[in-house]
Amino acid sequence: MTTTLGRVIAALEAAYPPSAAESWDAVGLICGDPAEQVTRVLFAVDPTESVVDEAIEVAAQAVVVHHPLLLRGVTGVPADDPKGHLVHRLIRASIALYCAHTNADVADPGVSDALAAAIGVTVTGPLSPNPAPPLDVLTTFVPHADAVEVLAALHAAGAGQIGNYRDAAFTVAGTGQFLPVDGANPAIGTLGELEHVDETRVEVVLERRLRTRIVDALRAAHPYEEVALNLHEMADLPSRTGLGRVGVLPEPEPLSAFVQRVADGLPPTVQGVRATGDPDRTIHRVAVSGGSGDSLLKAATAAGVDAFVTADLRHHPASEHAAGGAAVPALVDVAHWASEWPWCEQAAGVVRSAFDGTVDVLVSTRRTDPWTVGATSLTRRTNQR
Repeated sequence: MTTTLGRVIAALEAAYPPSAAESWDAVGLICGDPAEQVTRVLFAVDPTESVVDEAIEVAAQAVVVHHPLLLRGVTGVPADDPKGHLVHRLIRASIALYCAHTNADVADPGVSDALAAAIGVTVTGPLSPNPAPPLDVLTTFVPHADAVEVLAALHAAGAGQIGNYRDAAFTVAGTGQFLPVDGANPAIGTLGELEHVDETRVEVVLERRLRTRIVDALRAAHPYEEVALNLHEMADLPSRTGLGRVGVLPEPEPLSAFVQRVADGLPPTVQGVRATGDPDRTIHRVAVSGGSGDSLLKAATAAGVDAFVTADLRHHPASEHAAGGAAVPALVDVAHWASEWPWCEQAAGVVRSAFDGTVDVLVSTRRTDPWTVGATSLTRRTNQR
């Protein structure tokens, strides 16, 4: 079967649903025809001229990036504008451009899972979890002979879906009783006489947004004139999606060794890796967040981790955090691009698995970190303590 750009996008969006992106984000197809055939896809962090050069060199028909090209609204893409020039180059070369940004940040697995894996951290859950969809539990009572049909109607309406499982339910046999009075038109029983019926108690979980549809389906399928039901709202629960991840190292190690672990696990940059705290501090439980993560400093502290690995830490928030000493996590700051580059292989794996080798997937070798020159003073100018 021919693999089209549309099919590649469908595989990516199953892994990184666009609905999970922040409202301000700009994810999805930037340029390209979903009907066009695709045989090679290049994955990169940034949509830059260098990455487009690489895509042309390797004859890719699509480039998948993490960072949006057109994050803020534009009214045109003229060729004499840097971003417009890039769009024109892509179109002339028949190369599509697709972006998965904040939807990839919160996905399970997502950007932070890839970062954790790169530095040898086994993930146990999200650092800042998104709430799971609100759930209800519906209980109803059905004559034995009608239980299968009623349960099928509930499932058809969307009840009984839990994670990767569907048609879930709990049933138990029992005896129901009721007394029809004036005005009733009972399916079973006689007016004025207490009736006992062998019934099946049916319980299903449902997403709260489907409540009306599922209750309507129950009433349409149930044989009774008045349907007995209980509907309970479940307590809100965290999901497996969300920003950042928490995990553990195989064995505890000093901060100095952990910083070296991070440096060895990520691509080299001019910035390198820097950290706060005592180099001999023991690190075992770790939080990570790909990309800019100083908004998660409080979450990392609340998680009780020993270190927090992220990018773009600003001076004042980092300084104020570090003042907490051993009571707060050590901070490990890496380059933004380096923290998100491991995701490229994860996303490439999504397409590789979906098309079983019929689509070549490549991860960009271009370093698109904007910082290209660095230096360290050879003269001791301050008294460092």
